Amino acid sequence: MSATAASPPLLIACALGIERLALRLGERGGADGPVTVLRTGMGPAAAERSVSRALADPALADAAVLATGFCAGLAPGMHPGDLVVAEETRDPNGTTPCVGTGLLVKELSRAVPGRTVHTGPVTGSDHVVRGQERSGLLATGAIAVDMESAATLLSAGRSGARPVAAVRVVVDAPEHELVRIGTVRGGISAFRVLRSILPAFFEWHRNVLLPRR
Repeated sequence: MSATAASPPLLIACALGIERLALRLGERGGADGPVTVLRTGMGPAAAERSVSRALADPALADAAVLATGFCAGLAPGMHPGDLVVAEETRDPNGTTPCVGTGLLVKELSRAVPGRTVHTGPVTGSDHVVRGQERSGLLATGAIAVDMESAATLLSAGRSGARPVAAVRVVVDAPEHELVRIGTVRGGISAFRVLRSILPAFFEWHRNVLLPRR
């Protein structure tokens, strides 16, 4: 990576081994600082523990934090492989505003042209959401749900002031639930998208930290 010792670090947090594999297979050039890809494990409790432990390391004390991986889309018309950029993350423990949403939308559209990028609140859950529960979450204004983003960003905020964001790739949606035939194809599509978006994360990192230099 083209990093310098003085560059602030970037912590990219994901839950699953398959998500970390996609990120590791992606284009790693262009990072403006040290990059750590952290596998937190599934669920909000695991995300909170892993992120808090990682940020306790002095080497990551001022890291920007970006939560990523797969998610369930809540809005009709969403498809596997669509991208979600959180304007904020929510769960019962609180709400975290995200930084640089517009920049992420622009860079993601450049990294994966032709893919739809949705923006809005992303809500947290401690279990896989299906059926009517999905409709209930949509009614709150959220556009997607996952189990780790909200906990990741809340933990990051508790560890100190820093830029945070969440970008998720839709792996199932109202018309494409995981229990249906076609799940494998949707999963492959989401994997390929996740593998392609590291350059957008690096550009976000570079720009949100500019005022601090």
